[in-house]
Amino acid sequence: MTDHHETRDGKSNKNLPHPSSEKFPIGSSDSGFSSGPKYPNPPETTNPDPATLREQWRYATRQYSRWYSQAWGTAILAGLSFFALGWIIKGSNPLPSFKSENVEKKDDKNSSEQAKQG
Repeated sequence: MTDHHETRDGKSNKNLPHPSSEKFPIGSSDSGFSSGPKYPNPPETTNPDPATLREQWRYATRQYSRWYSQAWGTAILAGLSFFALGWIIKGSNPLPSFKSENVEKKDDKNSSEQAKQG
C-alpha cells in the first residue's frame, strides 16, 4: 500500500510531513536534566523591575475586578429572569414565602369552616 492520499482538488500530499511529527523537540533521555525541553516561549531568566511588576499587578487586579463584577451581574440578571419566568408560568408570585394577605385570609376561613363542620 502507498502512504499518499489525494486531496479534494486531486493533488497528492505525499510531500507533506506526517501529522504526528512534532514542531518543538522534547528533551530526550540522553540530553540530561540541565537542558530540559525546548519551549517556543521560554520563561524569563530574571525578574522584571518593580515598576513593571506593579503595572502588571494593577492590570491583573483590574481585570479580576471586572470579571468578578460581570459574574455577579450575570448571576443577578439570571435570578431575576428565572423569577420573572416563574411568575409568568404560574400567573402569580412563584415564591411561597411571599403569599398575599388575601390567600392567607381564605386559608384561615376554610380551615375554620372545616373545624366547625368536623
